Amino acid sequence: MHRNLRIYWLTAPALLVIACFFIYPILLSLQMSFTDFRGVGEAEYVGWKNYDRFLSRSRYANAIWVTLKFTVIVVVVQTLLGLLFAALLHRMPAIRNFCRAVLFTPAMMSFVVVGYVWQFIYSPFSGGLNALLAAVGLDSLARGWLGDPDTALYAIAFTHVWMFVGYTTAIFLVGFANIPQEIEEAGRLDGAKSWQRFWYLERPLLAGSFTVNIILSTIGTLKTFELPFIMTRGGPDRATNTLSLEIVNNLFGAYRFGFASALSIVMLIMVVLVALVQNGYLRRREENT
Repeated sequence: MHRNLRIYWLTAPALLVIACFFIYPILLSLQMSFTDFRGVGEAEYVGWKNYDRFLSRSRYANAIWVTLKFTVIVVVVQTLLGLLFAALLHRMPAIRNFCRAVLFTPAMMSFVVVGYVWQFIYSPFSGGLNALLAAVGLDSLARGWLGDPDTALYAIAFTHVWMFVGYTTAIFLVGFANIPQEIEEAGRLDGAKSWQRFWYLERPLLAGSFTVNIILSTIGTLKTFELPFIMTRGGPDRATNTLSLEIVNNLFGAYRFGFASALSIVMLIMVVLVALVQNGYLRRREENT
């Protein structure tokens, strides 16, 4: 009995922090989502009006679609590139630490700096990307990357991947380091080529790294708003208008605190559902590996 009480006392500070900075804000947002609060004055109860507005206007359905599309692009490309870089660096120990530091550097940069730098790179007039295409004779591919609805979301997704692929690579490298050397030695003795050892021996043992990378990148990407906000402000033609950007615009642009709270609750539900489904599937995959 006394031992259990000591455990509760030891966990009390962490539970208090969670209650103050996580549970209470969520409950406050839930309460505010049923009001027309605009930041000042009294908040009037409006029932489900904010949620009805969310369901009845196509722009918010489009924001969810853009958010999910952006997330799928980033998670798939970032995971595959991180796996590729980690597999290559695992086989090149002489330069592994240097390359890992280089790849990880963009993740430590500010979203604001990264956004403005890549906005300049994508510029249709003086941008480095179009200049590079012209230099190699591919002038026909040059375009206003952030001004074209067909390419804007992909351009921002590439920037996001560039920023965090080093983080994904680092996690996969930890997974490679945890693979027993005896398994790789057995593969070499059996005459397996490098790609065969990767596909049949190493890849199944990286299931835990896949789980961590996919869940972290999914949750982080679903909530992102910095790069779309800095690089395109949600344009052109709402092609990069994510749900988180709608929340920010309604909160700080239109001062619709109640409606922004409703959108935040919708985003919370979406993130939790996606995370639960992903976690369940990936955990079962780990057990069956």
